[in-house]
Amino acid sequence: MATLMIFHEVDDVEHWLSSPKREEIFGPMGITVRTFADPAKTNRVGLIVEVPDMETFQRMMESEVAADAMKYDGVRPETILTLVES
Repeated sequence: MATLMIFHEVDDVEHWLSSPKREEIFGPMGITVRTFADPAKTNRVGLIVEVPDMETFQRMMESEVAADAMKYDGVRPETILTLVES
């Protein structure tokens, strides 16, 4: 199991927090996600993600399904930073 910290910016924090897309995509893959928002009210958000299979996760993140979900959620892809627990 890999643990990731992922940070990025979104267009609308409340929309991103309430979006069902994370569960729709990650749930069936056995991936769990905890969400965080910057208390300074910026558009920065973060996740702690528990991933059972990194290869599957990486393939999914490169897919059209993930791109569509990020667009729906207002994710700014150029701001994504992913850290892997070492």
